[in-house]
Amino acid sequence: MEERTPQQPGRRRGGARGRLRSRAFRRTRALVMAACAAILAVALGAGVHSAAQARSTAVVQSGSVTNSQASVPASAASPAATPAVSPAAGAAGIIDAELDAQINGIIDANSGYQIGVALLDLSEGAEAAEAVHEYGVDAAFVAASTAKVLAAEAYYHLVETGEASLEDPLGPYTAEFQLQAMIQQSDNDSWSLIMDAVGHGELTDYAASMGVDYSPASNTLTPAEMAHILAGLYSGTLLEPADTEQLLAYMQDTNYETLIPAAAPAGITVFHKYGLLGGELHDAGILTQGGKAYALVVYTKGDGLGSVPERTEVIHQVTEAVTEALF
Repeated sequence: MEERTPQQPGRRRGGARGRLRSRAFRRTRALVMAACAAILAVALGAGVHSAAQARSTAVVQSGSVTNSQASVPASAASPAATPAVSPAAGAAGIIDAELDAQINGIIDANSGYQIGVALLDLSEGAEAAEAVHEYGVDAAFVAASTAKVLAAEAYYHLVETGEASLEDPLGPYTAEFQLQAMIQQSDNDSWSLIMDAVGHGELTDYAASMGVDYSPASNTLTPAEMAHILAGLYSGTLLEPADTEQLLAYMQDTNYETLIPAAAPAGITVFHKYGLLGGELHDAGILTQGGKAYALVVYTKGDGLGSVPERTEVIHQVTEAVTEALF
């Protein structure tokens, strides 16, 4: 995917920006078209992976729930920017049959595209984040740049085990710079450097420790697997608080905010990573407000870039259904 090269940031750890951003509840079609035109105007790079075909998408579930098989590392604390929720904080919304029907209706109304949605309640922390609600296609898609979150988690893990440092030189800059560029600007050169530093086999093993089947060669993930990757990050079970906080900070104010963030109402904080590659248009985000938090992943596949505006609207509609029901 195309991305501009960001300016080199400072080297101190950045705190997660907890400010709540006011966003329009729904972007007009003109804004959507303008945003998509900006993307189309820049030549898409080849990326660091081959554009492998997604595994079969014939298996479909409608509002089904699957249990996580992840074996996540223990963590001493939840991230500072997203503290653990106590019962006194109030119950979060319920993912119920009405919401299931709304999401399934959106998918059914857009049957010309392959659409997979995963929704996971993170409000009560890691122990409660076991049931993923899946809609539409539950098989793997080419994950495009959403998989950069997994690569970042794996590199931070190396830092925490003493096998790497944020100050290590990777290319012309530090590893910390490359992590920020990879997530916030979706820079593919940075992605390549981070994955080489981790090791492709080691990245596969790290994903497997979370119950995620991932190979850099094919770069495929199911929406549910991506939801678990986000859950491990937000809950603080994968990384130490400072690293969790920094990675979440990079997942705000990115170079492409026209998907989930554009449809989230004012007062809801969104941490996300989008993906755009050929026919794939995805967004994978964490939505939070007060004591409520949910991982929302929407993967879409069409014939090419021509349907990006329509699939952007699908992502908006799913986001709006989720936020209206749960926040």
